Amino acid sequence: MSLLELPASSILLDCIVIGVVLVYAPFLVVAYGRVKVGYDLGAPRAMFEKLPDYAKRATWAHQNSFETFIVFTAASLMAYLTQQDSIWAIGAAVAFVVGRFFYSIFYILNVPIGRSLMFVVSSSGSAILFILSLISINNF
Repeated sequence: MSLLELPASSILLDCIVIGVVLVYAPFLVVAYGRVKVGYDLGAPRAMFEKLPDYAKRATWAHQNSFETFIVFTAASLMAYLTQQDSIWAIGAAVAFVVGRFFYSIFYILNVPIGRSLMFVVSSSGSAILFILSLISINNF
């Protein structure tokens, strides 16, 4: 079964679950960095300044992922409730997930232009879901 054969509602909900995983994925890199510098169970947050640069960027990617996930979840649930089943809804949800995946990678690897581009892609996915939902409920 291809992606286009799945009901859009299923894809919207699947993308929310994938989004949760993507929030925590950068933290695996942070954990690796903490192990490399000697994890301090007594003060895990105080060791931030000791982390290698890639682990600091992974921390920031992790934090940003929380912020964007909240918006995406609201957009996806609105699309789900308004029964968005178009290719646009599917594409927007998948764009968010793909954008967030590469956002974290580009952030950790310190590729600012790639990170910024992926932020725009993922944010556009959320915006499109909001727009489709509002069009639907306002009968445009």
